[in-house]
Amino acid sequence: MPPTEALLALRNVSVTYPDGHVALHSTSLQVRPGEFLVLLGASGAGKSTLLRSINGLVRPTGGEVVVPDLPATGLFGRHLREHRRRCGMVFQQHHLIGRLSVLDNVLIGRLASRSLLGTLLPWRREEKLAALAVIDRVGLLPKALARADTLSGGQQQRVGIARALVQRPRLLLADEPVASLDPATAEDVLNLLHGICKKDGLTAIVSLHQVELARRYADRIVGLQQGRVVFEGSPADLNAGAVSELYAHRPAAVPVNGIPEARLPHPPITPTQPKELQPC
Repeated sequence: MPPTEALLALRNVSVTYPDGHVALHSTSLQVRPGEFLVLLGASGAGKSTLLRSINGLVRPTGGEVVVPDLPATGLFGRHLREHRRRCGMVFQQHHLIGRLSVLDNVLIGRLASRSLLGTLLPWRREEKLAALAVIDRVGLLPKALARADTLSGGQQQRVGIARALVQRPRLLLADEPVASLDPATAEDVLNLLHGICKKDGLTAIVSLHQVELARRYADRIVGLQQGRVVFEGSPADLNAGAVSELYAHRPAAVPVNGIPEARLPHPPITPTQPKELQPC
């Protein structure tokens, strides 16, 4: 396979919290265009911290996140906003506004492409059509005007996927997107997500703790254990010994700003902006 320029790279990225806890040890990783990369490991292994470091929801305390066409001096200010605009984010707990319709929740994904003044203006016709198109892709067009809080868990996660897709991202980040779903629904949702990414050539980084789902859908697996990368390879390389190493020592909970990562309902969000409107 010929070498391809990385879509994104982590260079010795680490995260240490004020209490001295190292949530992510020095990690270097290249993300290839079009691949479906799975971060695999137990709760508290550092998967969420790594994902949040990629789009700046957690600021690395060491190393850097490198995006080829953005300044090598680091992702700050408008460059960070542009990077986040290019990243679609799917959360474990959906983060929908229950009283709003499916359509309105999906349209929130377009906020990252608007100016501050533009966020006060009504949605344009083309934006609504784009939102309806992605709602159709996730199989929920008949529910477009239904309140989000009337949907099942699997349907709500499909809305979360649609909200990320309407952003027209280059990179899709999904933090344990099926962890709260029953096995059959989890497979349906992950199959949908994988199929869309492959059809669109969209690069995805998805954190999972289910070994069999990782083997089935990943192009490449990066395994984390206690904040360290202990495995990197193809699904075929993930043998019983590698799985045993990944799950041999399950930390009780990794603190994130004083809150165990395993219990975090969502990434830390800037207090000045309502969490429902937070772009990726």
